Amino acid sequence: MDNSLTLSYLSLLLLLLAVASFFILRQVIRTRRTESTLSRLQNALKGGQGSAKDHYELGGIYLDKRLFSQAVVQFQKALKAKDLEGDENTALIYNGLGYAHAAQEQYDIAIRQYKEALKLKPDYVVAFNNLGFAYEKKQLSAQALEAYESALALDPNNPTAKRRVEPLRKLYAPSAS
Repeated sequence: MDNSLTLSYLSLLLLLLAVASFFILRQVIRTRRTESTLSRLQNALKGGQGSAKDHYELGGIYLDKRLFSQAVVQFQKALKAKDLEGDENTALIYNGLGYAHAAQEQYDIAIRQYKEALKLKPDYVVAFNNLGFAYEKKQLSAQALEAYESALALDPNNPTAKRRVEPLRKLYAPSAS
């Protein structure tokens, strides 16, 4: 009986180590891929020439690495790139720019960027969610509620808007006296 208990503990330990190894290996592969892409993009953009897509992708990597001011620079370069095509792509860049500013607690600038994204792509649910977040941070609850409700109108199952709209609605519910 003692041997079977020892064998069970050893099997459990091996299983836990295998699972942990899997997740660690997966993270190492993701990190290597990101670093490889970062290096490739930085080298491609060294000469000052790069596509809007390259600048956007590099800005996204900087966001992931929490290098927000560098992300802002890349998104601005993406907006200025000569090969920027389509309102949808431009809206994505404005949303990324807004996110970078919001992460630096520059909510007024972020709101402006999100609104630009929504001018170009009025059905951009993520931009509505981000706009709602920025309004909440500015303590503009009515505008935040409106942004989240716009997101829900476009995507009734949107988890972010669903989660945030309820507390805001309670603020504006008529009080029973």
